[in-house]
Amino acid sequence: MGGDEGIPVTVPAAFDFAQRFPDTHLLLVGLPDEVRRAAESAAKAHPGITPDRYTIVGATEVVTMDDPVEVALRRKKDSSMRIAAQAVKDGRADACISAGNTGAWMAISRYVLKTLDGIDRPAIATAIPNQKGGATTVLDLGANVDCTAEHLLQFAIMGTALAQVGDLSHRPSVGLLNIGEEVIKGNEVVKQAAELLRASTLNFYGNVEGDDIFKGTVDVVVCDGFVGNVVLKSVEGLARMLASMIKEEFNRSVLSRLAGLAALPVLNRLRKRVDNRRYNGAALLGLRGVVIKSHGSADKLAFGFALQRARDAAVSGLLERTAHAVAHLTRSSRSGAGDGSGESV
Repeated sequence: MGGDEGIPVTVPAAFDFAQRFPDTHLLLVGLPDEVRRAAESAAKAHPGITPDRYTIVGATEVVTMDDPVEVALRRKKDSSMRIAAQAVKDGRADACISAGNTGAWMAISRYVLKTLDGIDRPAIATAIPNQKGGATTVLDLGANVDCTAEHLLQFAIMGTALAQVGDLSHRPSVGLLNIGEEVIKGNEVVKQAAELLRASTLNFYGNVEGDDIFKGTVDVVVCDGFVGNVVLKSVEGLARMLASMIKEEFNRSVLSRLAGLAALPVLNRLRKRVDNRRYNGAALLGLRGVVIKSHGSADKLAFGFALQRARDAAVSGLLERTAHAVAHLTRSSRSGAGDGSGESV
């Protein structure tokens, strides 16, 4: 029900997704009459998606984009968000996704699903395209403005598990976002986090700077939510600016159009690589369930990619691997901090 467009985007995107992945069954959670009408309309363009491929799960309330977290969490107990998260907790769904109110989605998901053992705070993570042709996983993107060194270590663990989706043999490298690569750079929290990361069993590269995200220097970049959200908004703004500049240059003159036609294959590849819609879908890591947040302005293409991220996370066992990694590193840090007697200090 959420997002700038709501059902006219989410339901057709879900049907597109189900058509690409025949093993998928959809739970469409929302106001029953509205969802049913949207599903019947979408089914006309997707003859392969018969009623047995989806289930309409009714809700009597909807969390709006303007609702405070308090209202969403405590007053709207029969909201589509709440019911979707509960479906994951009950094992009815393998993953859930919303394009709605981010703060409310995080709060509801955390309340319903709880955090994994060893994780103090969930984090928001997404992939940002880099010049190597791949993507850099960055977290936290806004869930936690103030973080401790231990929180940043936990983010690195969760980001590593997310970066392994699709390639379990891969050992992702982790960078700590800082104002310089030197060990002496950064505030005390970042310096302490670097020490914890160096002492861990993670593949820690060291400090990285903002441009390393786009260079693809490391697979995972860790930062607090304040810095991460600024990075994310800057990337989105840059992508829009590049798309606008390409369009403007193409339409500037007849000569520009002719040159543009000759370079069209290259321009199309560039447009596709910087299209942030193709990287839509941020994972809410650290919860006892797979939860994905889609951008509120997502169109059908973007929401479809967010759905695919949810499926990939569920199929690859992201939740189980994250829990295992957290437990392993917790045991390692405790044994490493002992005085030889096995007791933690």
